[in-house]
Amino acid sequence: MKGLTRDVLIEAGLKLLNEVGLDGLTVRKLATELGVQSPALYWHIRTKQELLDGMANAIIVRAGMGPPRPDETWQEWLARRARSYRASLLASRDGARVVSAAVRGGDAVRHFEQELAAMVERGFTPVQALRTITALSHYINGHVLQEQAVAGVAGRGERPDLSELPTLAAALRGGSPIGDEVFEYGLRILIKGTESQVTV
Repeated sequence: MKGLTRDVLIEAGLKLLNEVGLDGLTVRKLATELGVQSPALYWHIRTKQELLDGMANAIIVRAGMGPPRPDETWQEWLARRARSYRASLLASRDGARVVSAAVRGGDAVRHFEQELAAMVERGFTPVQALRTITALSHYINGHVLQEQAVAGVAGRGERPDLSELPTLAAALRGGSPIGDEVFEYGLRILIKGTESQVTV
């Protein structure tokens, strides 16, 4: 099929992901969506995991990763980066699941290298830079995994019985355990914790 490229497959995969979710995404369904037979896809994507790796790379890259702006402190940059990454994960159904199970490569890794180098220029050691970005990424992935899982449960109309959990019930009256406010709370803690570990 003329015009069938790896990038076209990845974009089509992301579109299909939003329609059927990760559990419903198959190479056969993607081929049907594109109007071709499955073997035509294997010229560009050999396995479903390779497709998912490419989709994860696209999700990460569209978040606008890269080094801090010249006028940003590293704290401001980490906060901006975290919010942008979370928004990109949330923009795709099961986005956090796709990224969490993927092997990073291509543009995502090149952007990551630029970020680490910029942190080293600002006084982090390479190990501190790696651990900071890794901890932040794990936090964001975990938070969005929970957000997307709760959204799925809410869509099925399931609600937990809290009648025998009074402390939890009282805590939840103060707001949801996920969402923007909770995300920002955790983000502030991570950045403050980084300040206490790194002298720059």
